[in-house]
Amino acid sequence: MKIIVILFSVFSLFISLTGPSFAAISQDQREATYRELEIFANVLSILQENYIDEIDADTTIEGAISGMLRSLDPHSSYLTAEDFDELQDETRGNFSGIGIEITIRDGILTIISPIEGTPADLAGLKAKDLIVKINGDATKDMAAMDAIKLLRGQKGSEVTLSIYRDGWQELKEFTIIRDIISLHSVTGLFLEPGFAYIRITNFQGQTTKDTKALLNELNLKNPIKGLILDLRNNPGGLLDQAISISDIFLEEGLVVYTKGRIQEQNMTFQAHANNGKNQYPLVVLVNEGSASASEIVAGAIQDHKRGVIVGTKTFGKGSVQTILPMPGGSGLRLTTARYYTPNGRSIQATGIIPDVEVPHITYVKNTKEERILPEFVREADLKNHILNGDRQPKQASEPALDTEVKGITQEERKTVADRLKKDNQLRSALNILKSLNLYTEYKTNSAPETTPQPKQSKEL
Repeated sequence: MKIIVILFSVFSLFISLTGPSFAAISQDQREATYRELEIFANVLSILQENYIDEIDADTTIEGAISGMLRSLDPHSSYLTAEDFDELQDETRGNFSGIGIEITIRDGILTIISPIEGTPADLAGLKAKDLIVKINGDATKDMAAMDAIKLLRGQKGSEVTLSIYRDGWQELKEFTIIRDIISLHSVTGLFLEPGFAYIRITNFQGQTTKDTKALLNELNLKNPIKGLILDLRNNPGGLLDQAISISDIFLEEGLVVYTKGRIQEQNMTFQAHANNGKNQYPLVVLVNEGSASASEIVAGAIQDHKRGVIVGTKTFGKGSVQTILPMPGGSGLRLTTARYYTPNGRSIQATGIIPDVEVPHITYVKNTKEERILPEFVREADLKNHILNGDRQPKQASEPALDTEVKGITQEERKTVADRLKKDNQLRSALNILKSLNLYTEYKTNSAPETTPQPKQSKEL
């Protein structure tokens, strides 16, 4: 009797998920599906009667569903009630763990990116690192959700990862102390007067609201004349937030569209007019850790030629996952569509190629390599050089560090100087942004003046 109830549950689950579309399946396909489900029920019955140990039918079916979804793609998965709660915690903004986004690539547990400032980031984990073992247990054939359970844990507890990185000859172990990962996703400041910098670490429920508030705050301190939007190592998040972040900088047109198997999965998302607000020069920083929602933003900005994309090729996660609640608090995370940029490019497995490619150069602090830029000998350095003829020569120089520039505190200036020194991609982005600003000012100032033409009288 129990096996009949289980079989009925499987049929009910199948029909409820497919809904009306099940009727659209051909008679041959329906009959084939019924036969396979009958085989499944027979196998389960044999296991219950003959397996060496007594099995729990619910656990076995849950494992079968997980295996079925895992065979489809790296991002589809079955969520237990506990998994479903954890996913909601992430969206709300905090959880206890080490702070990495992972996926399964070619059957291997792979880091999409560490979240900035988290224990994983501070320990030195990087995008594309392969997690071979967790606490000594091999991750081969391990589902992503199972790995997440092992990576998370009580604050202050330890987890040891065996990592392989391209170019290494052997595995390296990282022992990391778990902490509360607070996903406040938006930070920013001025790099120079008028040139703002905003970093988005992931896309969660408050991201757009926080970004708009920060832009307003910065603009009140010092009118923004150019912005760097840093999406490096941003693993993605909520689709609606990626769309609304793009909308901040676009005046009109398509942001992104999705295409799936059924009509309900085909959606388009448009930008709305901002009345010319936020139309200053824009540079978007990306790298191999920029994925999903980050790629949507970068792709929209690039296709509309609204800004310059700088950095390295992005991760290439261009698929849509839909969360379907299930009875008992569990759920399905199901891939239902692909993302396409406004120009019709699929992000999936191709990523976004930057307009200006700038590979990251690792900063190493020692006496030789700490000085990033070489020093050159100038005329003023030569012995007995001729003095400038002006009694009070005008020199363009940075304000002394003990004074405040409008909108930039002394502490922020020190932070910016240190960041620019260590981050070659950010330095390149700032130089590009300043060039864009100069070009914009030149175009504005050199536009020919128009004189009103006298009205032509018409003789009757």
